[in-house]
Amino acid sequence: MVIDFSSIYDVPNDLERFLNGVFRNSPLNSRGMDYPRVNIAENDDGYIVDVCLPGVDTAEVELTITARNLIIKGERKSPEGRYFRQERGAGVFQRAIRLNVPVDRDKVTAKSENGILRVTLPKAEEVKQRKISITS
Repeated sequence: MVIDFSSIYDVPNDLERFLNGVFRNSPLNSRGMDYPRVNIAENDDGYIVDVCLPGVDTAEVELTITARNLIIKGERKSPEGRYFRQERGAGVFQRAIRLNVPVDRDKVTAKSENGILRVTLPKAEEVKQRKISITS
């Protein structure tokens, strides 16, 4: 008999997806989606996180790196005026992005251009692949 334990390892991710689904459609989250929107890429050297923040002053954004998370906090100011329709939300936001491996915190960089904040997170040296030479 073969026992599949893979589903046990997915419990934290399943719980996170469940809670995101519960709060996504609740009155607590009027936008109905995670904000800010992100694209996350991984390569051999680390992660690249592109955060869509059009119209947000970078002085209003705070980035924090913990052992396994990148936390993005900020505020989108509400523009003045009367609106017939307003689809772009305003207010305080926070987003935590879980990282699969430790990163080198001292080498993390962030750059903003055209409303996209690019955060580069190099992997810690101890988790990077390296070739081992064989001597004979």
